[in-house]
Amino acid sequence: MTTALPDLFIERLRRIVPPEKWDAVWQALHAPKRAVGFRLNPLRLSEDGVSPIFDWFAENRIDTTPLSGLFQGFSAPFEHRTALSHSPWSENGQLWLQNPGSQWIGQLVDALPGMEVLDLAAAPGSKTTQLAALMENTGYLAAVEPIRGRYFRLKENLKRMGVENVRTFMADGRSIGRKVPGRFDRVLLDAPCSSEGRMHALEPESLAHWSPRKIREQSRKQKGLILSAWQALKPGGVLTYATCSFAPEENERIIAHLLKKAPEAELLPIELPFDNWQPGLTEWDGRALPEALRHARRILPDGLFDGFFVARVRKPG
Repeated sequence: MTTALPDLFIERLRRIVPPEKWDAVWQALHAPKRAVGFRLNPLRLSEDGVSPIFDWFAENRIDTTPLSGLFQGFSAPFEHRTALSHSPWSENGQLWLQNPGSQWIGQLVDALPGMEVLDLAAAPGSKTTQLAALMENTGYLAAVEPIRGRYFRLKENLKRMGVENVRTFMADGRSIGRKVPGRFDRVLLDAPCSSEGRMHALEPESLAHWSPRKIREQSRKQKGLILSAWQALKPGGVLTYATCSFAPEENERIIAHLLKKAPEAELLPIELPFDNWQPGLTEWDGRALPEALRHARRILPDGLFDGFFVARVRKPG
């Protein structure tokens, strides 16, 4: 069943997406998804490595393709999504379904073994478990989630995925910066958002809660979260800010808010090995935004990728 996307959403999206990319985005929002992304989890691999998993793929006629540039990232035809999510490898924590755009955000954090890393809005744990794998279960990983049900789901997922270097906190992320100022080498703020990047005309449930009011509400929360994330970051550290929304109010304007409060903040260039992205906007609704926002990236949906925004900001020191 195809459901019409909200007129206001489409009008706003036309002003965000470059004309030369519009047809591809429109197609991605209306056509059946062609592929699903997943990653393998080295923290749970057996002594036999990935061989039993790929033998299972072959037995079940699941064609997989490595995702260029992503650590243990793969895609498979979308028709196999249910089989993958209910596979023994998913149940025992060796495989995690995760959109490639989300995987890229986790990888861009650049969390290295031995670092102290903060995931400020962690549930359900897609990127938290990815960060732990990239850190090889070393260092210290703090995972924050304020909502009780989501918090316990996060803890269950961390256990299933074999994460051992983590400490979880059921707390409002806006309070963390003042509690542990200047502590972390890396901070990931995958902020709560309006989830525009997951909207799809063939999935009516994805449209049910969208509204301009929700964008405004999330924007207010995001402003508090990003200042807390910045406060928790040590000098020389890097904050990765991300959403699964297209809305500039949740993306560029949040980074602009940080730059206004912390003018020393430096946006870092981001290189991506695929074509379905655009630079951050430097103008929205007739208001200029900092030119440095060109370093940010808006990942555009294409039948495999969902929509995302990501920016990396370094604290001098």
